[in-house]
Amino acid sequence: MSRRGRWLLGSLAVVLAASGGGYAVMAQPQQQSRNEQRGDGLPPATAPVQRGDLSSGLQVEGTLGYAQERKVNAAGPGILTWLAGEGTAVERDGRLYEVNGKAVRLMYGSTPMYRPLKAGDKGEDVKQLKRNLQALGHGTGLDPEDATFTAGTATAVKRWQKAHKMPETGEVAKEDIAFASGPQRVRKNDSAVGDEPGPGKPVMTLTGTERVVRFQMDAAKAGAAKTGEPVTVRLPGGTTVTGKIESVGGTAAPDGKNEGGGPGGGSGGDKKAKVEVVVALDKPSEVNAPDQSPVSVGLTGEIRKGVLSVPVNSLLALAGGGFGVQVVEDGRAREVKVEPGMFGNGRVEVTGDALKEGMQVGIPKL
Repeated sequence: MSRRGRWLLGSLAVVLAASGGGYAVMAQPQQQSRNEQRGDGLPPATAPVQRGDLSSGLQVEGTLGYAQERKVNAAGPGILTWLAGEGTAVERDGRLYEVNGKAVRLMYGSTPMYRPLKAGDKGEDVKQLKRNLQALGHGTGLDPEDATFTAGTATAVKRWQKAHKMPETGEVAKEDIAFASGPQRVRKNDSAVGDEPGPGKPVMTLTGTERVVRFQMDAAKAGAAKTGEPVTVRLPGGTTVTGKIESVGGTAAPDGKNEGGGPGGGSGGDKKAKVEVVVALDKPSEVNAPDQSPVSVGLTGEIRKGVLSVPVNSLLALAGGGFGVQVVEDGRAREVKVEPGMFGNGRVEVTGDALKEGMQVGIPKL
């Protein structure tokens, strides 16, 4: 190998930055080791120049959980007399908890239960109530797109109340119902039976019932995760499942934040902002691992189609500046200048007039 070039070896210091469709590379060349030289001047090992698709994907560590976490506060005063157990799945019309022996039942809808509902009321919450009454078989004949609480709505409410042996008032109290987007799972009880719930004191923490994966990325690197992109998730035990990025959080929190929520001490200035990424699994019902299990997420990243690539450690830092590879042909070695592009999976995209698919390039024997 020519003394004008030096392999960058495994400790290649690479900085990637998007720059007009390419990438900038910065590296410090290292001294040759004894393993890099042979008596005939050839490199100790070679690898082929390949043409194909190259991905800049990376692996990140995440946590298996459930969708749409939210806190639930009691709608009225009293004493908690019953709570659904942690891990319990609650469906439409199921009990979440009881205050003074009176059940608060789950109904589906995006608008919270912020008021009692009675004849003459109008709004999206009235529509939600009608849809739930119909789904439960109590609202035959109701128009779910009519936002008015009609006499027919009151009749349907009375049927629902009779089914639960409640006073048949035809009105729904604020503390009778809690609306949520769909079936809910009790992640944890924030209060206990016998407690007196109050403002700012959650009764329980709920999530959706579908499994999701969450992970955090440095805010500066969050561009590598794009909504809708496919990912692979390696579960405990080695099983791999697929999914798609559902959301990339718009809010960032300082890494290493104190438990009390304040800034960290000492090295606080070095803390990096984080962005939460949520992955929706393609077949969540097939995932049986425990809640909060650690998982590994494979991000696809950018894909370059049909490019030439070589192993990263085949790059040379040329004495005259720039980068090259050592091409081995007919028992001889020569240096070829190249322009590095995207890095991924241990390879680097390269362009150069003298470089062709199938050529053998020298690599150090590490």
